[in-house]
Amino acid sequence: MNKTLRFLAVPTLALGALALSSAPASAADHSYQSTLSQINGSSASGTVTVDVTGNQAHAVLKVSGLAPTFMDAPYPHVQHIHGGAQGVCPAPSADTDGDGVVSTTEGAPSYGGIVTTLSTSGDTSPAAGLDLKVAGQGASYTVDRTFELNAETKAALEAGTAVVVVHGLDPATLTEKGQAAKSDLVPSLPLAATSPALCGTLAAGQMKMPAGGADTGVAQQTGNTDTGVLALGGGLVLAAAAGGTYLIRRRNAGSAA
Repeated sequence: MNKTLRFLAVPTLALGALALSSAPASAADHSYQSTLSQINGSSASGTVTVDVTGNQAHAVLKVSGLAPTFMDAPYPHVQHIHGGAQGVCPAPSADTDGDGVVSTTEGAPSYGGIVTTLSTSGDTSPAAGLDLKVAGQGASYTVDRTFELNAETKAALEAGTAVVVVHGLDPATLTEKGQAAKSDLVPSLPLAATSPALCGTLAAGQMKMPAGGADTGVAQQTGNTDTGVLALGGGLVLAAAAGGTYLIRRRNAGSAA
C-alpha cells in the first residue's frame, strides 16, 4: 500500500464514494514534545516540539515569563537539548552548595551534557552552547530551527533521556548568597546568567490529527476544513468536519494503494 499521506474529499459521511482531492503531504517520522517547567523560582513557562524526519530535526521552542533584561539590554537566554543522563529535571535538593540555586553543573547528573544547542541561527552543536549572540532574547520569544540531527541527540530522543533546558535567571530573585556567586560555567558572569530557568523532558508523541481533533503531537494539516481522510500505515482515519468524529477503516493487504 502507498504509505504517503493523502487527503480524500468526502461529500457525505458515507464511505461509499471517496474521491482523491489533494496532493500527498509528508509527515515526521517521529515527534517529541515537552511542557517546560520553571526551575530556581523563575516563574517562566514554555513548550517545545521536535519533529524528526530522517536525519533532519525541526524544533520549535516557545517561552515566556523569563528574565527580560540584563545590564540594560535584552536578556540573552541560551537553551539546549541535554542528554546522556537520567533524562529528568533536577529537584531543589540538587543544590549541593546551599546557595539557593541549582546551577547548570549541579543539574547535570539529572539532565546530562549539551547534545544540541537550540540557537536562533547558525551552529546547533554543543560548541555554540554559550554563544550569547545566538541566544533567545528577552522575556518571551520563539526559536524555530531545522537542523541535522547528531548521533548523541538521536540516541537521547529515542531513549527518552533528552531534556530541554533554558538558562538565565533574574539575579534579584536569588538569595543573597546566590546573587554574590559567580557562574559555574563562565566565572566572569554572575551565577544567575547561566543557571537553569526552564526544564522539560522530551517525550515521544504521535501524529497530530487535523484541526479540531485531539492534539496527539504530530504534523497538523491546515487550510481545507472539509471532511478529510488520512492514509496512515495500514488504516484510514476519517475526520468528519460536521461532527468532529473520527472513524478507522483498515485496508486489506490486496487493496489498491
